Amino acid sequence: MAANRRPTLADVAREVGVSAKTVSRVLNEDGPASAQTREQVLAAVAKLGFQPNLMARNIRVGGPDTTIGLVIPDLANPFFGAVARAIEDTVRERGLTLLMGSSADDPARERALTDKFLARRVSILIVVPSVGADHTHLKAHRAAGLPVVFLDRPGTGLAADSVVSSNRTGAHDGVAHLIAHGHRRIGFVGDLPTKLHTRRERLAGYRTALESAGIPYDRSLLTSAHDQHGASDATVQLLGLPDPPTALFAGNNIVALGIVTELARSGRKDVAVVAFDDVPLAEALEPALTVVAQDPEELGRTAAARALARLDGDRTRAHTITVPTRLIIRGSGELPTDTAREA
Repeated sequence: MAANRRPTLADVAREVGVSAKTVSRVLNEDGPASAQTREQVLAAVAKLGFQPNLMARNIRVGGPDTTIGLVIPDLANPFFGAVARAIEDTVRERGLTLLMGSSADDPARERALTDKFLARRVSILIVVPSVGADHTHLKAHRAAGLPVVFLDRPGTGLAADSVVSSNRTGAHDGVAHLIAHGHRRIGFVGDLPTKLHTRRERLAGYRTALESAGIPYDRSLLTSAHDQHGASDATVQLLGLPDPPTALFAGNNIVALGIVTELARSGRKDVAVVAFDDVPLAEALEPALTVVAQDPEELGRTAAARALARLDGDRTRAHTITVPTRLIIRGSGELPTDTAREA
């Protein structure tokens, strides 16, 4: 079998020394086969990394399906919706169809989804890795020529292309912007502990911005929040400190919505806010929300283009592509401290 070709039913049959029909009978459990033959077939399937084609459950052996498998953490998050749309627009030009599923950031669910996509013999697999996921099981498929691209976060246990945002630089820029407007007590609201690559990089950017300005890193200004409700509670907690922050940095767009909702509920218009990730209707808020914007469309286009290049025969070493972020100034991040106002 050629090194860069995905294994077929015929390859399994050749490995065992039986007919393709016998292999099909074993895999589909639709006819008699001895225990020894079944054991040999399953051993060859594991050795070759073969995945049965659910789109052709007969003995006819064809090429990969004309679909792309995309695994994202959350179908409801508009960020990943924009990413998926850009991928779909890019691959449609090549006659490919996008299949998508949500892992809910659960490694077991992610593995189940990737296995289903592999069983369909998708032409490309694009994955936003879950926290704690191990992608070693994709090695045989990658070696057999399946383009695998990790999106938004690097994978684990597999050398494959990754397309990520400049999380650390973006967070640094957002916090530095608050510092430039006189803030020295800056709270961080986001997912903690930082096991996920994006969360870890954004917290690192927060810390380096403080260090560059000679501001001590104060753990009491860090609060963990995963959703809007948690971010609202975290905002109350931070603003209730004896020496509360005058500014808040939101680790993602969902958290940002919780922060601005709580500030509006409590009538606080004196707390500056910068969010990582843009949010819908950010300009309609009062004040309008200053953000470190990722480019989800560019992330999606770049991931799709990288995968298509692999599909076309690119066999260069796997590498990481970083898509820049940009600071969008709208008003909330420019609110001065009381000291700056008095000056």
